[in-house]
Amino acid sequence: MRLLPKSAFGQTVLLIGVLLLINQVVSYLSVTYYFIRPSYQQINSLLATQVKSVIADDLLVSNQAARERYYKQTAIRVIDESDAQKTGLENATFYGFMSDEVSDQLKMNADVRISTGSDRSAANEPPYLVWISVQRYPDTWIAIPITGLNEANISPLTMYLMVIGILSVAGGWLFVRRMTRPLQSLQRAAVEVGRGHFPPPLEEEGSSEIMAVTRAFNRMNQGIKQLEHDRTLMTAGISHDLRTPLTRIRLATEMLPDEQDWIKEGIVNDIEDMNAIIDQFIEYARFDTEEIHEQADLNTLISEATQARQLDASHHIALKLGDLPALNLRRIAIKRVIENLIENAFRYGSDTIVINTFYDAREQRVYCKIRDFGPGIPEASLSDVFMPFAQGDKARGSLGSGLGLAITRRIIEAHEGQIRLRNHPQGGLIAEFWLPQRDKL
Repeated sequence: MRLLPKSAFGQTVLLIGVLLLINQVVSYLSVTYYFIRPSYQQINSLLATQVKSVIADDLLVSNQAARERYYKQTAIRVIDESDAQKTGLENATFYGFMSDEVSDQLKMNADVRISTGSDRSAANEPPYLVWISVQRYPDTWIAIPITGLNEANISPLTMYLMVIGILSVAGGWLFVRRMTRPLQSLQRAAVEVGRGHFPPPLEEEGSSEIMAVTRAFNRMNQGIKQLEHDRTLMTAGISHDLRTPLTRIRLATEMLPDEQDWIKEGIVNDIEDMNAIIDQFIEYARFDTEEIHEQADLNTLISEATQARQLDASHHIALKLGDLPALNLRRIAIKRVIENLIENAFRYGSDTIVINTFYDAREQRVYCKIRDFGPGIPEASLSDVFMPFAQGDKARGSLGSGLGLAITRRIIEAHEGQIRLRNHPQGGLIAEFWLPQRDKL
């Protein structure tokens, strides 16, 4: 499991978050040690001074009249433990750090507790009472009223640091998002160009460096589009110019005498092969993507493509088709893929082939596998069979232009899928491709 993000966005946000966390911890500790702690030390010093005053006036011994006069003058009570329990001592909370500091200043052990105003029913009572008992007089308690202590569960310092942290993270997130959003658009556009599509020019936004990259990409996109257009025109023109003399040759062949039919038949076959190769050149160069996408069942397309093949007694196709969801695809293009793979399997493989389909619900992919029982392809050639003009099937007797599988791969990749060939362990070749289940492509 990867803990660190790989994207620039995630890494930048993580860096900002870590630096902010360190800053918050340092700020919290600094405020605690240099502001809050001295304040509490001052409070503890005042409490110790009050206790010394009570001890100096000899109020911890039984002198009720003196205690009443002292209470009227200072609002500090000196009462026995039984009365203290009724007044609020029972619900008071012990504070160890205050007890330690008061004990150090009094040079004797002291027990410091604090009770809130909610522990007492009197309306005129102060919000807090600090209860102090010294070791020398353990059954007597000094109740000192305290006002101004923070009554909230979360201190203002904590709230302040939380607000600053949230605003800082939100600001960093917006900054990084603004910086990486053009890169995401650039990545999507580059994928489209790789599939043979040419998106409209991207809007130049972001930092100056990203704007420069976007501007260069737009120029490259337009240049590739122009090159594709020029190549298509050139291929169409060459194909047209080649077909004109081929047509004249065929017409001249038809005028040969009957005793030279064997010559005529050979010439006609060569002309048909050349026309088929020219058609493949045009089809590869054109890469027609104007066909609309529609919902279709891959099993239906396979059945349509295999129906005509079943009429040939020498060819046998075993179908093992699973339940598939409908896909958004170009019917004619995908049907061309299936027909091309079936043709290759019969021509270079065996007279019996097996077509298998299934759906991977976890990956949301539809798979199709076409297996023949021929000699297969050398492992060293498998990686090159989809390259134009590579003719990886030469090992199986190929004489074509080498564009069939290249066209097939372009169609599959235009549907955001993948295709590959692999040898079966028990002999034969498997051509398999998968298509994603998407609402739109």
